[in-house]
Amino acid sequence: MNEDECAILLIDHGSRRAEANQLVEQVAEMVRARVDTDRIVEIAHMELAEPTIECGFARCVEQGATIVVAHPFMLAPGRHVAEDLPRLIAAAAASHPSTKYVIAEPLGAHPGIAEAVIDRCASALDGRTHKQG
Repeated sequence: MNEDECAILLIDHGSRRAEANQLVEQVAEMVRARVDTDRIVEIAHMELAEPTIECGFARCVEQGATIVVAHPFMLAPGRHVAEDLPRLIAAAAASHPSTKYVIAEPLGAHPGIAEAVIDRCASALDGRTHKQG
């Protein structure tokens, strides 16, 4: 990247179930392990749970981010990705006018998704996941 201090903000939908909300933190840990050791990686939930997008964005700025890459940790570019997240991220960024932001594409049809699907299906066949019928 450039001389800007770049942060990654992983944003999921959010859930009333704690274990669902913990998933994005697990992914953040995996991202932290794969990027530069000084890279800022934070999480946020769009709704229903803490930290909010405003809080997650502020955490990035507090750690020195001058640009935040907001990544929707979602599959499809539906209404949340196309409408809600841009509005919520812009509102969070408004409190930090010297910090720029960009919004990454959702996971979508990224080639890594195919590998994940194949792995999950193999796990199901091997009996390593929940069985039905």
